[in-house]
Parts: sequence; C-alpha cells; structure tokens
Amino acid sequence: MTTANSFAQSQDQAVAQAVEKLRKLMIDPDKAGLEAIASDQLSYGHSSGKIEAKAAFVEALTSGASDFKTIDLTEQTITVVDNTALVRHRLTGETLDKGNAAQVKLAVLLVWVKQKGDWKLLARQAVKVQ
Repeated sequence: MTTANSFAQSQDQAVAQAVEKLRKLMIDPDKAGLEAIASDQLSYGHSSGKIEAKAAFVEALTSGASDFKTIDLTEQTITVVDNTALVRHRLTGETLDKGNAAQVKLAVLLVWVKQKGDWKLLARQAVKVQ
C-alpha cells in the first residue's frame, strides 16, 4: 500500500508542478512554453464565457491582450484518475487587459491529461466569485 500511496503522491506533485508552471507562464508568457504545456485539443474557458482553442489562448497571453500582473492560487485540490487530473483552486490576481487595471477573483477547474509522459492542459473553466 505504501507504493500506491507514494505513486499517488508523486502524481499529485507532478500535476502541482505543471499548475505552477502554467501560473508562471500566465504572468510572464513565453510562446514556446505555453505551446508545450497546452494540449493541441485545449478548450480554455474564461469567466466571461469566452472559449478559446490553443492558438487563441497562446496569442491572447503573448500579445498582451490578456495580461496577468499577479496570480495567487489557494484552496487547491488535485484528483488524479489514470492519465487525467482534475485541479480546482481559487485564483486571485491583478490584470492589465487593454490598459485597464483590474482585480480578478475566480474559481477555476483545470483538466490535465498525461501525454507522452508530460501533463498537458486539456481544459480550463473559470467562474467569477466574490
């Protein structure tokens, strides 16, 4: 049983590392990094209801159309089932979208899938919270 628990813990840790890498890339976008962490089938849902595929997600961050200055994640939970991981957390941060400074408070669901040994972001949905 120790082996199963340590495997589960290492899977959770690998997913947590992928989430942290994504957080950093959203603050300091790098096209190659964003393309590497996102699945080709990415469905990225904003709290406004807007849905983006991978190319639009990468473009929005690298062009500055979506500009995060800070991102703090709290209340994170990770559930790994086979090669899929569900991550829920609260995201608070500061944005500067199209020159307009704003505070964001979101509840986020991330779906990660393990592809060729790496965790890739398959889907994300955010909703505004108080």
